[in-house]
Amino acid sequence: MTQFIKRMTWLAVAMTTAFGVQAQTRVTYKSAKAGSSYYQMGVEIAEAMKTGTAGNISVTVEESQGSTQNVMETRVRGGDYVFTTPPALIAMAQEGKGPFKDKADPKFAEIRALFPIPALTMHLVARADRGVANWADLAGKSVLLGKGSFGAREGAKYLELFGVKDQTKLVDVELSNAVAALKNGQIDAFVTAGSWPAPNVVEAAASTPVVVVGLTAEQIAATKRNALTIPAGTYAGQTAAVQTTTLPVVAYATTAMSNEVAYTLTKTFWAQRQAMSAQAAWWRGVTPELLQNIGTKIHPGAVRFYKEQGMPLRPEQM
Repeated sequence: MTQFIKRMTWLAVAMTTAFGVQAQTRVTYKSAKAGSSYYQMGVEIAEAMKTGTAGNISVTVEESQGSTQNVMETRVRGGDYVFTTPPALIAMAQEGKGPFKDKADPKFAEIRALFPIPALTMHLVARADRGVANWADLAGKSVLLGKGSFGAREGAKYLELFGVKDQTKLVDVELSNAVAALKNGQIDAFVTAGSWPAPNVVEAAASTPVVVVGLTAEQIAATKRNALTIPAGTYAGQTAAVQTTTLPVVAYATTAMSNEVAYTLTKTFWAQRQAMSAQAAWWRGVTPELLQNIGTKIHPGAVRFYKEQGMPLRPEQM
């Protein structure tokens, strides 16, 4: 890992000369709703690309209504399109399953991964004075799940999985109201999925004594999701590490993007990752090991970079 960081630091220094003679390349980056953590990540990536290529790659960040829309737009977008989504959704699109049932399109087969970004991390945030130490303690409590998001769907799944679905009072309002509702005592807890540190959890912990409730190893296994540890001290008042679940998220393009542009985007991302980490903690969790979460093919331009760096790839990813 130390050698990787040294190589990336050298790359960051070299970027401004490496791309100085190239004409400007414009890229559209589509991720999530404005105001969300993933939209902010897109803004940070855009700035990193500008810095790392001396302005030779210009990234425009577009608001999105979610990962499914991002994938669907590959049908009409060109080689300048980059978008984010969990890898599992790409597999569904290519197999015509889930939200893509009866919406199959040959363009889906052309989707290729570039690089991982911070993963969706499940958070159950409860007022500290409500006695919620685990998901079972939500029985009789009022919980805000939000509407239509991955976190809302996953939260509902966990309530059912852990036997408290019918005993919990669900509050049917937008997640954007969660912090104020928790502070005012209108709800006992809320569920959110965002890369740690999640801005709404930071805000909640700063204004009200809260508990970030984790999951046991057995509960994590039952969810069939990847495990993740939120380090102690991530949020105000959090004195111990919290074990929870995560859903990988990856930046994708299609084969319509040239190998050179895909190579440059990928190389610049990793070269700038350390600088981004200094500005936003969620980038610290992005490591080469996350490449193993990509279950579909990686763009040949990105593969070239990973091979140069000696980052391990599986045969089915190339």
